[in-house]
Amino acid sequence: MTSLEPASARMDDDSMAVTAELIAVIVAVTRGQPRVLTIDNGQALPSGPFEVSHRSLQAGLRSWVETQTHHPLGYVEQLYTFADKDRKQGAPGRVVSVSYLGLTREAPAAQGWGAEWQPWYRYFPWEDVRAHGPGLAERVLAGPLQAWAEDADDPAVTRDRLRRVMISFGLRGQRWNEELVLQRYELLWEAGLVAEGRFGAPPPDSLAAALGEPMRHDYRRILATGIARLRAKIKYRPVVFELMPAAFTLLQLQRSVEALGGRLLHKQNFRRLIDQQDLVEETGDVTAETGGRPAKLFRFRREVLAERQVAGTKLPLVRAV
Repeated sequence: MTSLEPASARMDDDSMAVTAELIAVIVAVTRGQPRVLTIDNGQALPSGPFEVSHRSLQAGLRSWVETQTHHPLGYVEQLYTFADKDRKQGAPGRVVSVSYLGLTREAPAAQGWGAEWQPWYRYFPWEDVRAHGPGLAERVLAGPLQAWAEDADDPAVTRDRLRRVMISFGLRGQRWNEELVLQRYELLWEAGLVAEGRFGAPPPDSLAAALGEPMRHDYRRILATGIARLRAKIKYRPVVFELMPAAFTLLQLQRSVEALGGRLLHKQNFRRLIDQQDLVEETGDVTAETGGRPAKLFRFRREVLAERQVAGTKLPLVRAV
């Protein structure tokens, strides 16, 4: 039987297909280093299609993560849905990705899928401003970004680009905002500097090291979104407790918050805030593993663990002086 539908109105089934993918941003802090669980030898995040057999989106996510990494998930929350066109090169139709943020403690990963824990600053080296002196953005990235901004034909576009660069990267007296992780990555992508957005020749080695390791498709963009979410959350909820051992020193707690935020904290102010908000209590034990005199061990108070979903229980990121 001949179809009466006009040929112009018919489309290939593949071009109409919409598939749903589940992606996990799983974060741990190990020895003062924030780390993310990856597959494909660091080139991708744990992920897989949402299948009919999955009871729910989160159940499907947990199944894929445990299959690919053998790492059971604890706390997870939905992060963002990515549905831009042409997100995944070579994939037929359109891929809609539902991402989740998970916090855990590092454990050995399975090898079958190339699962590995990677330092997240491997992908975003400019986000770590814990060292004293000018950061990587100011020392290395400012010049290429400014050249890109000034390369625009329209003066208004140049002004807009320069404004975005200065605000996002904390240049020319602007305050560094640790939450603008995604905005900084997207500016580098727009400027054609990071590998995922580059069309020309690769940059010189001195610049390439400052641009971090690329990931396949838009996984690095998704990771940037997860880092930004977590940096925002540690300012108003004590989510860091998910990343800490059962007992810890106050210095270990501070170093973990610094690692996530990418910046140093004022020790006295940090401890004053911990005391004021009544987040922790002494265990009665001490540890000599700090290298100096024995340090007291603390734990999060039961009430904090029970009420961690309540907004207003804060662990702010304190500015270092």
